[in-house]
Amino acid sequence: MRAECREASTLIHPDPEHVLSFDREGRLYTFYDAGTLYKRALDSTLHWRRRKPGGPRERGVLDAGAALEVFARVHAYARRAAGELEADCAARVRSEILPWTPERLSGERERFEAVYRPIAILPPDQYFSIVVQATEGCTWNKCTFCSFYQGRPFHARSADELRAHAGAVREFLGRQLLLRRGVFLADGNALALSRARLLPIFEAVREVFPDRKIYGFVDLYSGERHDPADWGELAGMGLERVYVGMETGLDELLAFLNKPGSADELVTFTRQLKAAGVSVGLIVMVGVGGREYRVNHARATLAALARMPLDRRDLVYLSPFVEHPGSVYARERSAAGLTPMDWEEIESETARLAGEVRRLGVRAARYDIREFIY
Repeated sequence: MRAECREASTLIHPDPEHVLSFDREGRLYTFYDAGTLYKRALDSTLHWRRRKPGGPRERGVLDAGAALEVFARVHAYARRAAGELEADCAARVRSEILPWTPERLSGERERFEAVYRPIAILPPDQYFSIVVQATEGCTWNKCTFCSFYQGRPFHARSADELRAHAGAVREFLGRQLLLRRGVFLADGNALALSRARLLPIFEAVREVFPDRKIYGFVDLYSGERHDPADWGELAGMGLERVYVGMETGLDELLAFLNKPGSADELVTFTRQLKAAGVSVGLIVMVGVGGREYRVNHARATLAALARMPLDRRDLVYLSPFVEHPGSVYARERSAAGLTPMDWEEIESETARLAGEVRRLGVRAARYDIREFIY
């Protein structure tokens, strides 16, 4: 039995097959259990994933009863650690971790739901950010492939509401703030708000979470409506990176997806952001449009990226496309006679495109929406 008592976290290593990590509030974060990795979301939903040799990565979410059993195993390891570790780490385990009984840990769902509305999605590099929900929903919410915000009308908080919400987030996270870096302004399109509404929100965020960089989503249609000078002003208030769902550089495919804008417009918008000192995160869907669009989608996307003034501050996310049964996209794809790419094809294309993007001198990373957790 050994442990690492770090400033921002506590790691317990009972044996080579098990590793447990906790935040400084004492709450479980991850549990590696002989090939299966469990991750606890802030609402105590317990996600798991593992990979079988030669096969795809498996993943899922435990029901409440099964999660409680895992929490009980984790608590048993912590009790053992409290009796076997050296004095300083043992004292931390006793004071911070042991008070979190399985039942108390499961009860975090109620505390979470008192602070947050459902958080639909984040970019992977923002999973460790502090999510502050300036808005709920998406201003467009008509893309045929997207189901994140269905049934959730767009709503924006006032600056005072935002300040109260951010304070509740700070209290809920507690010393887990030591693990979290920037602030992500949720939901799907928070940066679509006008300058007059965004400036007080940024001031409120800086008041509650001083010296933190700020990040957020914006769609091309809304982003273009901002005066280019707005982005420089927001950068001066801490805006570090804007994430845009590029999806594809092929205008024909964008129209099929009912996604506003064009490749030319996105190139122009990206140049405006970069000129203002804001980095960009561009999200490309790999496999959308099926086999029939595979070649033209890739060619047009790489051509559009090559026209943008991207550098090492920026990031291109390659997201394996997940078709939701019953979605508008699924119906229209079938009606158009498009053939879905299978798992092996999408994985191969994701790896190929990552290499092409890196040859442009831009960072590329995988974005699997099925592994989102906050």
